[in-house]
Amino acid sequence: MPDGMMERAKKWIGQVTELGLLLIALAIVLDILVVGDLPFFGGVVAELITLIDTLGENGIVGLIAVAIILWLFAKRNPG
Repeated sequence: MPDGMMERAKKWIGQVTELGLLLIALAIVLDILVVGDLPFFGGVVAELITLIDTLGENGIVGLIAVAIILWLFAKRNPG
């Protein structure tokens, strides 16, 4: 695979990831501002809360998992 294709693929994946993170942030804000269930966004927030509960129940393992996730996001170079 030529270097140019690899760089384009990395840039595209970075942009899709950035869009996904922005949609998650939008879902959280809309869930806070709007009373009631939103068709798509309410499910995202519910899954996020379930994930946080699961990590919280696992004690130190959950903390390690959160640290790894934060490290991965911090290491990411927005493009």
